[in-house]
Amino acid sequence: RNFYYITILRDPVSRYLSEWRHVQRGATWKASLHVCDGRSPTTEELPSCYTGDDWSGCSLQEFMDCPYNLANNRQVRMLSDLSLVGCYNLSVMPEEQRNKVLLDSAKENLKRMAFFGLTEFQRKTQYLFEKTFNMNFISPFTQYNSTRASSVEIDEQTQQRIEALNFLDMELYDYAKDLFLQRYQYMRQKEHQEARRKRQEQRKILRAKQARLREQGENSSSTDYIGNVERWRR
Repeated sequence: RNFYYITILRDPVSRYLSEWRHVQRGATWKASLHVCDGRSPTTEELPSCYTGDDWSGCSLQEFMDCPYNLANNRQVRMLSDLSLVGCYNLSVMPEEQRNKVLLDSAKENLKRMAFFGLTEFQRKTQYLFEKTFNMNFISPFTQYNSTRASSVEIDEQTQQRIEALNFLDMELYDYAKDLFLQRYQYMRQKEHQEARRKRQEQRKILRAKQARLREQGENSSSTDYIGNVERWRR
């Protein structure tokens, strides 16, 4: 079988706020084993941000203050090859080197995907998916600008704090948006070229048909004239 990896990326700040609201309502990732290189991380490698069954009711400040929060740079971590940096063992290499390896890996994996979309560009995402896989959705995607994340009002300082916590995701998203729009423009140009080729082919067929009709008309006129001459001679 042929398997295609695809994904949808989202603006890092909106995604972070959305996950906070999700966790605030009682969601957990306890079912996620975070297996890397054949094993799950130890509690020392990946401490929990909370005690008890869940982290429901946590404030945004508490969510941001946990240094082990997997919401930080989640998109880079989930797209990168963690085995390159020793999985969740932070002592394998310096932090700056680790961050660069993770970001480079995430970019490379994203670039090699057959398709990826962006939450903020629903219509373009649908268009790219349909053109990539030669499939059509029954109904058009809808761009919802009103989400749980958008309903959260934050000040400039909090905005900057979230961006700082997700600085790798911010860089990945900029890269992804540029690559996404390049792919979109390429598909649009390809579609226009194909449409132009079809129009030229149709015009060529039409001209050939008109030429045949003119030729048939001329032959018919000549035949009629000769027939009339023969009748006149009688």
